[in-house]
Amino acid sequence: MKIDFNGVIDRTNTYCTQWDYVEDRFGKPGLLPFTISDMDFASPNEIQQVLKTRIEHPVYGYSRWNHDDYKQAICHWYQSRFDSSIADGWIAYSPSVIYSIATLIALNSQVGDNVLLFTPAYDGFFNCVDHSGRNMVTSALVDDNGYFEIDKLDFEKKVANCQVLLLCNPHNPVGRVWQKEELTYLLEVCRQHGVFVISDDIHMDICFGVPYCPITTLSTENVAICTSASKAFNIPALGGSYVLIPDADLHKRFMDVLKFQHGLSSPSIFGVLATITAYRQCGYWMDELKTYLQDNLHFVQLYLRQEMPDLKMIYPEGLYFAWIDYSALQVSAEQLKQQMIQAGVAIMLGDVYGEGGKHYLRLNVACPRSKIEQGLECLQQAISQLKEC
Repeated sequence: MKIDFNGVIDRTNTYCTQWDYVEDRFGKPGLLPFTISDMDFASPNEIQQVLKTRIEHPVYGYSRWNHDDYKQAICHWYQSRFDSSIADGWIAYSPSVIYSIATLIALNSQVGDNVLLFTPAYDGFFNCVDHSGRNMVTSALVDDNGYFEIDKLDFEKKVANCQVLLLCNPHNPVGRVWQKEELTYLLEVCRQHGVFVISDDIHMDICFGVPYCPITTLSTENVAICTSASKAFNIPALGGSYVLIPDADLHKRFMDVLKFQHGLSSPSIFGVLATITAYRQCGYWMDELKTYLQDNLHFVQLYLRQEMPDLKMIYPEGLYFAWIDYSALQVSAEQLKQQMIQAGVAIMLGDVYGEGGKHYLRLNVACPRSKIEQGLECLQQAISQLKEC
């Protein structure tokens, strides 16, 4: 089956964060947005159909996730896509990945403890750690002309005084997919210092030619994976995620917080059904999506090379973002932002993601090609105006 990802779907006036609320970040409504990490594509037909069928049943009462249909669908996905065996007893529902991270930080550290993360990093991590009462410790990735690697000396020095490592695999925003040898190294250093590893793997399905390795294939001690089908199948508004916690005692404590402290054990039935359907029926859709995303990334790379040679982009190993270096322009982030606004486009500035993100743009390519063409033309206009100033 060939999916038409080129079709344009109007998302305005749907309470859509990316389109209807672009003013929140850029101060002006109506900009062409390449910001929030969701997609402008329709979710798979199978998901649409199962939701329509459920909606036709007019009773929307409390629901359950803790059953074989849900858990075995997740196990099936890990086995069939990643050749990774997971136990259904590891799985716990969660309303969101950030909720899972916040809860696991609370369960594996004390107020005043240190949580380490690699930067540039997804900006949601910063608030999550800051509001936990823990101290955020950052280790800047080494930027080798747009290819980012772990600074092992810096990491080893800092993690020795931390209680938690907050990992992101694939790493948002730089597009690295951490490989088995890198993960083995991280886990061993953390084991030596008694550091718990929380891995945000929500983008795990978007990898290009580089295999994703769940950390649970390498160790089941002091680790947890927080993830969801939401990024891969564009269903975040349906609600729900899940966490893999191999340690039985920690799993129970997580479930107790979820159910008894926060009262969140009854999920959205739409999120549950969508996850089951995605993982059981929509692997073909994911394959075609990845091909389309790769073509979009190649298009951006070629466009920059031909029309905006001052901008550099390394082809990512994962994620649907072009991570674009604009340092050669020698302009501030605010200058570029204002010119982009004038040109009618909103692209995330890399300084949002902390140390190492300065002089980068994060362009979301999970959209029809025509939108990317229009966005790049606007960006080109903005840069032309900057050069004339």
